[in-house]
Amino acid sequence: MHQDVIKGQADPSYRAQVSYQAGMLAGLCCMISIIIYMGYHSTMEDIRLRMTEDRQALLQQVLPAGVYDNHPDQETFQLTDADYLPEPVIIYPARQNGHLMAVAFQTAAKGYSGDIHLMIGVTLSGELLGVRVISHTETPGLGDKIEVAKDDWITRFKGHSLNNTTAQQWQVKKDGGEFDQFTGATITPRAVVKAVYEALLFVQKHEQAMMIDLPASEEP
Repeated sequence: MHQDVIKGQADPSYRAQVSYQAGMLAGLCCMISIIIYMGYHSTMEDIRLRMTEDRQALLQQVLPAGVYDNHPDQETFQLTDADYLPEPVIIYPARQNGHLMAVAFQTAAKGYSGDIHLMIGVTLSGELLGVRVISHTETPGLGDKIEVAKDDWITRFKGHSLNNTTAQQWQVKKDGGEFDQFTGATITPRAVVKAVYEALLFVQKHEQAMMIDLPASEEP
């Protein structure tokens, strides 16, 4: 009997077969996929909620509370203009008593290390209410001064418009413009200034389209 047990343990021939190994691998992959799916599904609602909260917090930073009494994040619409952005732009309309007062939208700048995503708030007259960085991959300690948590540089756009700042001034001081560059990092602020300037041109070009796209039910 002892010899039979030893013989059985020493001869698992089926385990060496390719079909067995493939079956084991497929089963393992299937189990991992199920675990990942269950994990994603169980956290999906929390992730969606956190993303909504982050977006609302950003909107509050670029759209002052006194400017609107609606819910801009619930009344969005899209505009497309390949001259400024390759993707459709989601517009967050800020209205007071049904009148469109300002808009917020995302745009992007080509920074030193990759895209810099921005949220911009602008009145219909083209005055900047606020600019904030959503995400970036710029160099820590140099380019990351565009974050409001690191430096107040990004807040200095507030109040600027195409009317009070000339096209020449929409550059960093190193290029003869109005806006400071960072010591050791000019590309990042230069890219952000250019993106903000183009965002104002975008609003100027599409002002009428933004008015037309207001939901009819929200008109006074």
